[in-house]
Amino acid sequence: MKLDLYQIDAFTDEIFRGNPACVVPLKEWPDDEILFNITRENAVAETAFFIDNGSSIHLRWFTPEIEMDLCGHATLAAAHVLHTIMNYGRQEIVFTTASGELIVMVNKDRYNMNFPSRKPVPAELPEIIYRALNIKPKAVLKSRDYILIYESEQEILDIEIDRQVFDQINLDPGGLVVTARGADLDFVSRYFTPQSTILEDPVTGSAHCSLIPYWSGQLHKTHMVAMQVSERRGTLYCSDQGERVLIGGKARTYSVGTCWVV
Repeated sequence: MKLDLYQIDAFTDEIFRGNPACVVPLKEWPDDEILFNITRENAVAETAFFIDNGSSIHLRWFTPEIEMDLCGHATLAAAHVLHTIMNYGRQEIVFTTASGELIVMVNKDRYNMNFPSRKPVPAELPEIIYRALNIKPKAVLKSRDYILIYESEQEILDIEIDRQVFDQINLDPGGLVVTARGADLDFVSRYFTPQSTILEDPVTGSAHCSLIPYWSGQLHKTHMVAMQVSERRGTLYCSDQGERVLIGGKARTYSVGTCWVV
């Protein structure tokens, strides 16, 4: 079986920045084990697989370990492949996913993703996660992910994770978000996943389903610009729309190729 394979840097307009995702268009679904094997071979955090059904596109996201219920950067990457490489021709791309219908609007060089809002609520953080952190948060929230609130962007940059401790907890399918007001932008964040091949995700669109409603309330703004301050960094254009959020970003094509699956 011969498949097209694309690698896209999402949430950036620069190669080697943002979050790399692989995208594989399909004609039919193979066994999940084949999808996992392709994802492991790709050696990036997420691979998006999709089938164009005409009226909508069935989209699935895989990490090397699990199938995800929602992934922002791989959705953006899939939209970029459809728009710039496959000449999809529609400004509105409708994806059918495990999280329901997701719409991506193409606006020149930006992709605006309409995602569900996941407003976080106050929570208690497991003691083992506290022990894994070198800097303790001032507040703890929870949605799909644990969201830790800090005083400053510098604290976010200075956070270190003791992986031997951190990997003792299973947050499947979620992770750990650390966030604070930004020095120059509205807010910043970083994202960590225990027991994962890649500990720190460079740019996590799905985490902003919770970060957007939180920071919208804190900053009293509905439109914000955020940055995930990982080593690769990525910029997200955010809008709080109540039950939904808009997460915008740019993308660059890194590679176009072919894989053979026996």
